Amino acid sequence: MDVKKKLYAAVGLLFIVLSIGVSGYMIISGDNFIDALYMTVITVSTVGFGLIHPLSIEAKIFTIVLIFLSVFLYGYVLKVISENIAIGTFFKELKHKNMQKKIDNLVGHTVVCGYGRNGQQAVTKLKKFNQTCVVIEQGDDKLLQLEQEEILYLKGDATDDDVLEASGIEKAKCLIVALPSDADNLFVVLSARQLNKKITIISRASEESTYKKLKIAGADNVIMPDKLGGDHMASLVVTPDIIEFVDMLSMEGELSANLQEVLVDNLPSSYLKKSIRDLDLRKKTGCSVIGFKNGNNDYIVNPEADITLDKGSKLIVLGRPEQVEKLKSLY
Repeated sequence: MDVKKKLYAAVGLLFIVLSIGVSGYMIISGDNFIDALYMTVITVSTVGFGLIHPLSIEAKIFTIVLIFLSVFLYGYVLKVISENIAIGTFFKELKHKNMQKKIDNLVGHTVVCGYGRNGQQAVTKLKKFNQTCVVIEQGDDKLLQLEQEEILYLKGDATDDDVLEASGIEKAKCLIVALPSDADNLFVVLSARQLNKKITIISRASEESTYKKLKIAGADNVIMPDKLGGDHMASLVVTPDIIEFVDMLSMEGELSANLQEVLVDNLPSSYLKKSIRDLDLRKKTGCSVIGFKNGNNDYIVNPEADITLDKGSKLIVLGRPEQVEKLKSLY
């Protein structure tokens, strides 16, 4: 039985003792409800205020029994609290309860399943962009690390629907599934898609055969870290300068250039149905539009200036950090 259940049990016992006391005084001494409750409270609390009337022999014996019951109750409550303070679970439960309250209040956050190498990289990137995230992890060493880094987390198995729901999956914007097992990743993707039809799901995969299954299950994007690593190393041999330039545009926010995504829906309404030329980002911020994604999720590299800014479309913008900051301040 955990501390919460034990404390609930103590409250239940207190109610029983009060009920016994009130009933006893009403039956033995013929007191009305208020007088019987008064006698019970001063007896159980051992306050020692004056009696309403002299007690009969039966009432005195009943009072003695009631005092022993209350002493037993106090002893039980002290035992529960001291045991849990001694083993540290009392404060842990309070901490977890407070963390769960914070998670319950989140909207539009990202849930990260697994805090291994890929999960940690994902969380680091999200933190750099001030994105709120909740990590689901089971390993005690990883949980300690999350606590030290002041990251919201849940201890549990991400394949458990109850744990997913506790992470606020129904109100989350994105889900990153980075568990070591492809089978577990597949299960989480299936469950998450059922719990939230609109969430964007990004899953890790180790095997080629899992890629299609994850897409069918509902993953919007499937990443294969091992394959990406091999391709990247080979590209450094074939086109080293291009790859180094692309790496420089890694969106770390600390280098000489930065890529930024601009949602047309977030722009002032006056720009809707206008063109990229009308936006005039180059003149106002120094940033250049290098990509465009329309409402049908089609990408256009180096888009023409007369492309219309429709609802649901996005601009991919390139600029130095100070230019990107100016862009953020304007739009």
